[in-house]
Amino acid sequence: IGIYDDDPEIITLDRGEFDAAVNSGELWFVNFYSPRCSHCHELAPTWREFAKEMDGVIRIGAVNCGDNRMLCRIKGINSYPSLYVFKTGMQPVKYYGDRSKESLKNFAMQYVTSTVTELWAGNFVNAIETSFASGLGWLITFCAERGDCLSYQTRLKLAGMLEGLVNVGWMDCGTQGELCDNLDISSSTTAYFPPGATINNKEKGGVLFLKSLDAREIYQEVMQHLPDFEVISAASLEDHLAHHRWLLFFQFGESDKSNVQEFKKLKFLLKDEHIQVGKFDCLSSPTICNKLYVYQPCLAVFKGKGTGDYEIHHGKKILYDIVAFAKESVNSHVITLGPQNFPDKEKEPWLVDFFAPWCPPCRALLPELRKASKHLYGQLKFGTLDCTVHEGLCNMHNIRAYPTTVVFNQSDIHEYEGHHSAEQILEFIEDLRNPSVVSLTPETFVELVQRRKREEIWMVDFYAPWCGPCQALMPEWKKMARMLNGLISVGSVDCQKYYSFCHQESVRGYPEIRLFPQKSNTAHQYYSYNGWHRDSYSLRGWALGYLPQVSVDLTPQSFTEKVLNGKDHWVIDFYAPWCGPCQNFAPEFEILARTVKGKVKAGKVDCQMYAQTCQTADIRAYPTVKFYPYQGTKKNVLGEYIDSRDAKGIADLLNEKLEAIQNKGKRKKSRNK
Repeated sequence: IGIYDDDPEIITLDRGEFDAAVNSGELWFVNFYSPRCSHCHELAPTWREFAKEMDGVIRIGAVNCGDNRMLCRIKGINSYPSLYVFKTGMQPVKYYGDRSKESLKNFAMQYVTSTVTELWAGNFVNAIETSFASGLGWLITFCAERGDCLSYQTRLKLAGMLEGLVNVGWMDCGTQGELCDNLDISSSTTAYFPPGATINNKEKGGVLFLKSLDAREIYQEVMQHLPDFEVISAASLEDHLAHHRWLLFFQFGESDKSNVQEFKKLKFLLKDEHIQVGKFDCLSSPTICNKLYVYQPCLAVFKGKGTGDYEIHHGKKILYDIVAFAKESVNSHVITLGPQNFPDKEKEPWLVDFFAPWCPPCRALLPELRKASKHLYGQLKFGTLDCTVHEGLCNMHNIRAYPTTVVFNQSDIHEYEGHHSAEQILEFIEDLRNPSVVSLTPETFVELVQRRKREEIWMVDFYAPWCGPCQALMPEWKKMARMLNGLISVGSVDCQKYYSFCHQESVRGYPEIRLFPQKSNTAHQYYSYNGWHRDSYSLRGWALGYLPQVSVDLTPQSFTEKVLNGKDHWVIDFYAPWCGPCQNFAPEFEILARTVKGKVKAGKVDCQMYAQTCQTADIRAYPTVKFYPYQGTKKNVLGEYIDSRDAKGIADLLNEKLEAIQNKGKRKKSRNK
């Protein structure tokens, strides 16, 4: 159980909601702890007190690293408790001070950027008028001889709590006596003046006088006094939604009053994204809500294209979650589907996510779909279908589990089977576009694999669709195929469909991975993969071991003759046979050798066997890659160090360097003319 699970002022964040929370535009102070650590339990009472006091000024969060190991590792947390301040647009800041409430408060208040204005005769009228004109009211505390006004700390806290909604100021009636007399202030007073209020009228219409000296109580009173969101009528709905982005609260009669005061901050927090906030009452016009399939109170974002493009919020009814959803939604291309807009054998392809809002993996997938939709804008449309509302449509498409994600491409239907992450979805789509794996039939197996050309190598996965390890292998197999593109052909055989063929090929278990090497005497010889790890990198490393070597093994003599004194460009891998990273890099270097063949020669030097050569070349770590370009003279033994372990990256770098050498040569020639 988490330490802070029952504290209303402390928000416990998990991996799925962490980034959304700290990027919502509010200021967060987060306590990363482990339930097992004694210091974490010692800090807890102070952290609770601190949270109560700062509630509303900044968000106080907690992350239980026992439940969220991955999140804490990504954030670089290596000791408990670790306290960090997060604010959009700045690097997280770690707190190193002593763990008293006062020190925590002083540290946190440094990051509260809101200001308290001292008002006096010289700025008073202008400050009030400018603010009223922009729709903001003033909360002013007047400090006189008699009575109490708000302390410096309380004013500052209120400025943080009301940022963007109300300006906070104070006036010293000791020095501004005349002004205070004009305003009829004889003893210390705190009041909220809404926009347009008459300031010096005896009646002070609409002015809210505040008796409390407590920041939290004043905040709640002022928030209640602020106007609610605009209620949009059925007649004007289309017009409103056609030209602007909106976040709409759908209500059925009176709204629930919980959280509502805090939601008034939405307008300010969504201003930069140009999202307006409003309400719509479904009881006053049920036809519109029925048309949108809204049957209970909810929130939806309309993307500025009328009532067609909208997305319903399925997250928590908490300010930061709504802010994150609204920002993500308007900038991505996922829409809520129903029978009215469900893709029907359209010309363009669609990805449809069939889900149920009560299922946690479904909710976790939604932000990932939004991320993926940004990358595929214009190529693939994204929609979500709530099966609790549209049971008929889900049954029609045979949906048995949630979430089920399907790509409809005219008459082709492809079900997504990978992890619920944007990266994997993008890989899956890329693979549909340019399949990296050939689906083999018994006939094409004979034709392509058994009768392959002399130099050709094939890798084949014999699988059954119902087998769990086969399903887990599929995304890795496709990824491996993309990495081997052009070097080794990759196929798969569905042994449920072609049972007797697999039986005849002696496939006894699934998945069975076989490599058919370059042809020697027999057509049927193959190697079976027996490794533990079926991830794309392990499989690729294993396969590349069967490619004939293109790089040259060099001795001290051939290194001097061919590389240093020769007239070719060389790229060299200095390695040691005992070093693990060298073994991992070897297949990568072979790919490089093939990629740059004809332009740059590739060589390898074994530094265990030829220590002297490696010392002369100043090799201090294994593997080290160096480039020795030929520029008309003997090459320098030190070469040019290359800081990359990726074949494609190194190849790009070498091509850049070759181009520079060529241009230099051209310039020299034209000068000599």
